[in-house]
Amino acid sequence: MLSFKRALVFAAFFLTVFLLLRQSHGTTSADESLGPPIPKKPADDDKSGKNLASYTSDESSLLRQNRVPARENLQDMHKMSLYDKLAYQYPYDVETKFPAYIWQTWKWTPANKEFDFREQEASWTEQHPGFIHEVITDQVAIHLIRLLYAAVPEVLEAYDALPEPVLKADYFRYLILLARGGIYSDIDTFAIKSASEWIPDKVPKESLGLVIGIEADPDRPDWMEWYSRRIQFCQWTIQSKPGHPVLRDIVSRITHETLKRKREGLFVSKEKSVVEFTGPAIWTDVIFDYFNDNRYFDMSHSKGNISYLNFTGIESPKKVGDVVVLPITSFSPGVGQMGAKTVDDPMAFVKHDFEGTWKPESERHIGETN
Repeated sequence: MLSFKRALVFAAFFLTVFLLLRQSHGTTSADESLGPPIPKKPADDDKSGKNLASYTSDESSLLRQNRVPARENLQDMHKMSLYDKLAYQYPYDVETKFPAYIWQTWKWTPANKEFDFREQEASWTEQHPGFIHEVITDQVAIHLIRLLYAAVPEVLEAYDALPEPVLKADYFRYLILLARGGIYSDIDTFAIKSASEWIPDKVPKESLGLVIGIEADPDRPDWMEWYSRRIQFCQWTIQSKPGHPVLRDIVSRITHETLKRKREGLFVSKEKSVVEFTGPAIWTDVIFDYFNDNRYFDMSHSKGNISYLNFTGIESPKKVGDVVVLPITSFSPGVGQMGAKTVDDPMAFVKHDFEGTWKPESERHIGETN
């Protein structure tokens, strides 16, 4: 039997060994770290010619708030596909709340005298009290993307490689929603009703991760002369939870295509316009691919693929898995065709004017006749 004095010695010895082992397992050197680095301030030699100190206090605050913290469970991302990297970096949890963010982009912020969309911008703040509402300039967008995607260099390379502002603007909306979630809406868009009214009360919010609207539903023989797709989902207003697989997929596709074009030195293509490259055509394709993906849906009892036939002519929201598709009136009211009703209709939620964006596909459907 051990004496009291020897027992104390053994206890002290084992306690010391335990603490030393615990410390060695809990420490990892910087070179061995496999997770995303803690983002640093933008460098002084940045292409935009601005560092964090050059921004207004509001812009600097936005950049600081969106720094990406190091993940607790570190994994080696080097061998992951881009899709898997995005899934790891921004995991998706459908049961979380829709984040109370409103994201918009433009050349200037509302504080600038050149800003021409005060009524549209104010409508979002008025309809969404308590939300964080940001109008992000091109210069701030560069640094924000670098902070959010510091661990995914392919995305940063693709963003820098895009040659036109409209391509960057399209890409940015998907990137910010994938990373942070909330609502993205083009600057020339009025909020008619709060997002709290977009989804029927009978649909539980914890079962949804993405809310989209129909841009075009051209039930006419010559629809291919006017549109890229028979049903076209709009991307001027999108609501999502962070990490949604649709956003993950479209970011992956645009990134791969951009880097491919960069290697080939060819960005101008007759086969792929902006609509196909980053706009509503690829957005529509990705959504339909998601609806028919057996990784997310049980297709064993399906009567066939989900297609435009499931959405043409709808006059009320339609839920597919964790996605709600709103009728054309919701995001395209007042166009006078394709079944869209007036801006006074109960289902009219936002109104897009195309004043602050490009006008693809023969001025979209504004001003067309049946």
